[in-house]
Formats: sequence, structure tokens, C-alpha cells
Amino acid sequence: MLKIKSVVPNVLVVLVLTCLAADKPKLVKVKVNENITVSIPQGWRPMDAMDFTQRYPSVRAPLAAYTNEERVVDFSVNISATQWPDTNAELAAQFFKASLLNTFDRVEMIQEGVQEINKKKFIYFEFESRVNGNRQQEGFQDAVVRYTYIQYLLQPGKTLVFSFNCPKRMKEQWQATARDMMKAVKVK
Repeated sequence: MLKIKSVVPNVLVVLVLTCLAADKPKLVKVKVNENITVSIPQGWRPMDAMDFTQRYPSVRAPLAAYTNEERVVDFSVNISATQWPDTNAELAAQFFKASLLNTFDRVEMIQEGVQEINKKKFIYFEFESRVNGNRQQEGFQDAVVRYTYIQYLLQPGKTLVFSFNCPKRMKEQWQATARDMMKAVKVK
């Protein structure tokens, strides 16, 4: 009887870890272009132009954009209009953070910094954001609350931007996957 009691907690831990691992989607490598490879969840599809334009209005089309089957969780790769004369990641991080803080009505930073991934220095921000609704404008009355993990790679003459977004209510489901996706980015 004593042996069974000591084994039960270990079995429960193994079962919980197995269930958590089973919920995490399998990532598959996708070549964005000859220099960029990313990993996205199996079953995701490329966004079409209308999907991207409706959700992320921008003058620049992304290099690549993917979405889940329900079209509510997204990942994109883009080139920023911001160019840096050098690769001073710490200075650029301050600029990008200020830009993010000005883009949303409220930002709650989860983590931020500079990290090395596959021998490249990436500036990253993981946060929850809120854009307040406008009671005067039909269709835009409710606040939009999202979870975002975004990272930047400074290169001579351009900045690559990798962005993961989902509704805040889905953050717990997707946060670990978003982090894995960002750590799998490869740029030649």
C-alpha cells in the first residue's frame, strides 16, 4: 500500500505533462524565401490578400502571412519601413517599444529584450494589447484585446519583423507555441 501511494503523484505528473504536450500543435518548417525559414503549426494556411488587408492594413504586403483554420490566430513575416544605419539592437529596441506603446490604447508587457536565435540577435516583445472601441462608429464599438509576440531582426538597410497574434482569450492555448515558433526562425 505504501508503494502505491508514493507512485501515484509521479504517475499524475506524467499524465499532466503528456496532456499538455498533446495540446501543443506540431510545427512544420516553411520556406518564406531563399533566406528565411519559419515553423508554423501543421494545418495553417497562407493568408490571402483580402485576409491580410482586412486584419492588418498596411502599405507593404507581407513577405508571408499564415492563419489557423478559424482565421483568428496569425503569424506574419514582413519588412519594416524603418531602416537602421547600424545594428544597435538596444537602441532600436527602445524605438520599437515606443512605437508599440503608441499603436495601442493599453499595453501590458509580459517580457521584452534581445535574444540570440540561430546566431542572430532578435529584439522581442511579448505583450497583451487593447484598442478601445469607438461608440460612434458602427462595427468598431467593442474594444479589441490581443496577445502578441513580435520580434525584429536588424539587417543592413532593412528590418525583418516576425509577428504572432491571437485574441487574448486564447493566449493560454497559444503562448507556448508562439514562443516555439519565434525560436525556430532561421535567417541566412
